[in-house]
Amino acid sequence: MDTVQTRPQTPAGEVGTASRLTRRRDVADLVAEARGGGLRRTMGLTQLTLLSVGATLGTGIFVVLGQAVPEAGPAVVISFVLAGITALFSALSYAELAGMIPGAGSSYSYAYATLGELVAWVCGWCLVLEYGVSVAAVAVGWGQYVNELLELTVGWTLPESLAAPPGAGGVLNVPAAAIVVLAMVVLLRGARESALVNTIMVAVKVAALVMFCAVAFTAFRAGNFQPLFPLGMAGVSAGAASLFFSYIGFDAASTAGEEAKNPQRDLPRAILLSLGLITALYCAVAIAAVGAMPWQKFAGTEATLSEVLVRSVGGGNVWPILLSVGAVVATTSVVLAVQYGQTRILFSMARDGLVPPVFAKVHSKTGVPRANTVIVSAFVMVLAARVPLGALADATSIGTLFAFALVNCAVLILRRRNPAAPRSFRVPLAPVTCVLGTLCCGYVMWGLGADTWIAFGLWMVVGFAIYALYGIKHSRLNWPAAPQEETVVWPR
Repeated sequence: MDTVQTRPQTPAGEVGTASRLTRRRDVADLVAEARGGGLRRTMGLTQLTLLSVGATLGTGIFVVLGQAVPEAGPAVVISFVLAGITALFSALSYAELAGMIPGAGSSYSYAYATLGELVAWVCGWCLVLEYGVSVAAVAVGWGQYVNELLELTVGWTLPESLAAPPGAGGVLNVPAAAIVVLAMVVLLRGARESALVNTIMVAVKVAALVMFCAVAFTAFRAGNFQPLFPLGMAGVSAGAASLFFSYIGFDAASTAGEEAKNPQRDLPRAILLSLGLITALYCAVAIAAVGAMPWQKFAGTEATLSEVLVRSVGGGNVWPILLSVGAVVATTSVVLAVQYGQTRILFSMARDGLVPPVFAKVHSKTGVPRANTVIVSAFVMVLAARVPLGALADATSIGTLFAFALVNCAVLILRRRNPAAPRSFRVPLAPVTCVLGTLCCGYVMWGLGADTWIAFGLWMVVGFAIYALYGIKHSRLNWPAAPQEETVVWPR
């Protein structure tokens, strides 16, 4: 059994502004808070692993692949590997910190314990970008596959005005908004019910991707990989930057730290298991897709994998229909899992006083932050209905990469400040691994376009304004607290 003694808290209201920005949450306090946070512990290793798979495996491979292949050519497989290595370094850091601080705040809480309140706010604000905006992006991809499925089965599609946002030829993306509402309804029922629905959908989408590989390999042509680098290494880097969106979500298990039955044991395992499964599937699908259809034909595709089967395999609409069904289920699962993660991030931030307390209110019967779920869903619904997929995907990637870089730094800082703290998993070859993780994140961020950097800068300006006007004044660390001597015990 691991026992951690909390430290007495000291009043923070008398410190100056500079000290407020760098004040930190004590690790033992975070562990104690997670132990009695009000959420219900219902998830085991399987549910946690499938939560991360469910949050990751979706639009990235079913839709964004069609945007990355024209950037990298046949070397898109290497782009997947590069993005996967970047994700792996960060996944190792997430695994160590999730086992050490098993709360709902994910990298936001890790930053609070290591880098101080201002950096924690920046990290949390990036997570809002990662989770909230990625849900909207996935919802847009869901609408594309719904239209593809309608065309294949009944020969009819939704009018473009109701199936695409402004800037993409439409007025309002109704399907994208509808799936966000459906996910909200499921989430409001409770974490156990949401995990069950997610497990079923993950099984369906993995089966759909395995089916795609089996069918596409029947039309495989090795010549499609010649030349391997038609656009050079710059193309590989650009492809990796776009495809990193496909890996966003593997950290979703870390947002379920307060709903895991044995968080210190299961969270690190779930994060690494999910990333391994996802990377293997991505590489297999990329090889099968490019092998079946020349890379030049991927430009302009939306329901990319379905079009590969239609153009290259033949055999009628049977395979494309089955794949489209799998894609619809896959993207539904991502919307559900990532929307869940977003609510738990805001739950943790609200408990710390950095966002309004309404986000931390838990319903007594369902154990769900109900108002939080409804507000987040409304925000995501508007984004999904009004913003094109490409802009959403790139904005999500840059916010995620920034948060991942902070997590790698947090491991090194906690190793130095809290060397004796219980750790159920340790990053191998640290600090080298953590430094490489930070550098990889920076390298992939560099491959994103100027428009994405400008949008990220504007997003951060808004975030700093909210923190200055609300967060710093309402921070929980402003509240004088009586000394605590609570003992926190976690099972191994």
